[in-house]
Amino acid sequence: MSEAPQNANPSATATRYYHGTKADLKPGDLIAAGFRSNYGSRRQSAYVYLTATLDAAVWGAELAVGDGRGRIYVVEPTGPIADDPNLTDKRFPGNPTRSYRTRDPLRVVDEVVEWTGHTPEARQAMLDHLEKLKQMGIEAIED
Repeated sequence: MSEAPQNANPSATATRYYHGTKADLKPGDLIAAGFRSNYGSRRQSAYVYLTATLDAAVWGAELAVGDGRGRIYVVEPTGPIADDPNLTDKRFPGNPTRSYRTRDPLRVVDEVVEWTGHTPEARQAMLDHLEKLKQMGIEAIED
């Protein structure tokens, strides 16, 4: 089972972390908890989410709400991170998506400017799946 690094200085790890969004950010900006989630009922989120796989970040960029284009940032956690139970416990035991969350801000280090999105069919299948979960009363993000 994969575990997120839990050291006191997360930036000292060799793992590269990503955050997919539609927000227009610059290196040095902080991504903090306390804003409306991009998913589910869009309630205020107690966590910030990050991943160690580019594919998971692509999904974040593609599925994020907003009018801007999807963006993927290389981020650095400023505090401890833990496995994201929204994915690891419910959908992907063992955390193969290498998805994590933290209550501490993420510092934007860089932007990944060249990345390939999913096919329109794959995006629609994901949107259909999320809509089905919503109709079943299953919240996409449970803080």
